Amino acid sequence: MKIADKTIWITGASSGIGEALSLEAVKKGAHVILSARNIGKLENLKQRLEEIAPGSVTLMPMDVTRKEDIVKSVETVTKTTKRVDILINNAGVSQRGLVAETPVEVDRMILETDFFGAVTLTKALLPYMIRQGGGQLVAISSMTGLYGFPMRSAYASAKHALKGFFETAALELWEKNIRVTLVYPGRVHTEISKYCLDKDGKPYGIMDPGQEKGIPVETCARKIIRAIERNKRSLLLGRGEIFLYSLKKFVPPVFYLIARKISAL
Repeated sequence: MKIADKTIWITGASSGIGEALSLEAVKKGAHVILSARNIGKLENLKQRLEEIAPGSVTLMPMDVTRKEDIVKSVETVTKTTKRVDILINNAGVSQRGLVAETPVEVDRMILETDFFGAVTLTKALLPYMIRQGGGQLVAISSMTGLYGFPMRSAYASAKHALKGFFETAALELWEKNIRVTLVYPGRVHTEISKYCLDKDGKPYGIMDPGQEKGIPVETCARKIIRAIERNKRSLLLGRGEIFLYSLKKFVPPVFYLIARKISAL
């Protein structure tokens, strides 16, 4: 499915992968609905996108941890937009905290954003997508959704949960013409580590060296859009992270040996 002339709703659109996806989608002729909490950043992004394609952007500020926000946003979108062809669940927050030092309240905060936010929005929009005759659900997971990684226990838990939810949705919704794409990025050069939560639930505020060496976010966005257009069920993105996944699948003892020693930052 080519995305030209399609309507794509992107959460977490104000920065990082979400911002790059918005740019790539508009360049390819899509109309985008952009959601995030930071209204100022959304408005700045809209200005940039409108310079590329006037009239290509709708802003829908939203906090995915607030069910009432999601319900109101879906009501507004479904009343004012002819159809939503693709929903990209990208909103999320990462983590830097050890299991033994992180209170369960912080775990809940991360799962509320990274898992329940995507589930709540998907379930709210799904009846509308089914009535229109189909659509595509995209979940931006992580390579930590395929294996555990130090200092990411809640983040990895949320991303593993996304895999279970959306793989099941893909099976159940096939006959409804709803397709599902799960994306598993490794380290991408964004500022995600600056905004992730530390063991106390506060912004970490540091650009990790590993994050800084990640794949370019523009490359990540291009590959995700290509995977969406090809209706791929899953997409793995990264460098050494994909190698680690192969070890986990085929030589688990070696994976655990390396993963225990690799820098989590």
